[in-house]
Amino acid sequence: MFSLLQVDTLQKAAGVAHTAAEKISLFSLLEKGGWIMYPLYLLFAAAIFVFFERLIAIRKASRIDANFMNIIRDHILSGNVTAARNLAKNTDNPVARMIDKGIQRIGKPIDAIEKSMENVGKLEMYNMERNLSILSLIAGIAPMFGFLGTIMGMIQLFYGIASSGQFTLNDIAGGIYVKMITSGTGLIIGLLAYIGHNALTTQIDKTANKMEAASAEFIDILQEPTK
Repeated sequence: MFSLLQVDTLQKAAGVAHTAAEKISLFSLLEKGGWIMYPLYLLFAAAIFVFFERLIAIRKASRIDANFMNIIRDHILSGNVTAARNLAKNTDNPVARMIDKGIQRIGKPIDAIEKSMENVGKLEMYNMERNLSILSLIAGIAPMFGFLGTIMGMIQLFYGIASSGQFTLNDIAGGIYVKMITSGTGLIIGLLAYIGHNALTTQIDKTANKMEAASAEFIDILQEPTK
């Protein structure tokens, strides 16, 4: 059994270790990750920038006046194509640009009008999806950078142990937890980039559905009898 002195010594050591653990901040942990953390910081900054830049652009593209198509219908059915064209030209969103192309093709076969609007729709989709591949790339390579940092750190740790021939359990445990910092950071960055990519893709899909609905409604308007 432990003597009172030994128990007291163990309690003091545990208290010191607990106090030291409490003093370790997030930034102190990140600093222990080594130079591989800098590429991870850059990937994180790029992910944040691309996410918010695309979020602002996609939200702007998805703002569509609920009465837009009703006004277009009224103008076209009343024969006032110029007013319909002016409205579409002066409205800054993908739906309006697609409808504007359709109005320009009025008088041509329906298939030709649909094809022209489809081409504009593809271009608008490309503009909304621009740079989303960067988020997908970050989601893939950030964990790899993290694992690379961990592997390199473990190699250095065990090489040092093999070279010195002297080590303690604390040395190994301390070295391992430090080297795992890069893996954890890389996984977190990759997860955030993946979530951001999917959130933006969902918003783009909603806008694409609005564009398809507007296109179908415009074709229906052209096939209605004029007033």
